[in-house]
Amino acid sequence: MERKRSDRIADALEGLIFDGTFADGDRLDEVQLAGRFSVSRTPVREALHRLSQSGLVVQIPRRGVFVRQPGPVELIEMFEVMAELEAVSARLAAARISETALADLHAANERCKHAVEAQDTDGYYLENEQFHAIIYRQSGNRFLEQECLRLQRRLQPFRRVQLRVRGRMKQSMAEHEDVVAAIEAADGERAAAAIRRHVSVQGEKFHHLMASLKPAAE
Repeated sequence: MERKRSDRIADALEGLIFDGTFADGDRLDEVQLAGRFSVSRTPVREALHRLSQSGLVVQIPRRGVFVRQPGPVELIEMFEVMAELEAVSARLAAARISETALADLHAANERCKHAVEAQDTDGYYLENEQFHAIIYRQSGNRFLEQECLRLQRRLQPFRRVQLRVRGRMKQSMAEHEDVVAAIEAADGERAAAAIRRHVSVQGEKFHHLMASLKPAAE
């Protein structure tokens, strides 16, 4: 299924922010962006709303939309919390997951594997989101699931961009295999440790990538 135009614009804007085209504090003008992407202002407005949800931009009443790059400390803190929330989800899911959901988890992981083989980072990220969402849901804790989804949306652009680091998709896939094996074995502590390592590495890899982008942005 073809992705929404606003999602494609949001992805493009993420890239322009990360490569320094739009720097921290820059104002993003809807009219100029509509011209840049040859669209009406509606999909641009929707794209900016998505970016505001992930915290990459901030909307200031009567002033406009401005780029907001989180600092390294803030990012590390968010990834630490994400890792712990996912660890709790995986531990609970190992005890509560249904056979049907376990089959769904295997299927999502298989689609991730196909994306790795195709070197499709965007495709991998979309399937990776589904993989994690199954674990959140199978925790059997609705409040925990909603908190995980909320922070997942907040970290979406950062979790996606770290997949561009050379070798990261293959490494992520290996980490997925550890998580699935632990959940299938109903080993909650092992599942929690595996997914904690998986998410924590994402934060580390993201900082490596950002460090490589800084010279181009300066």
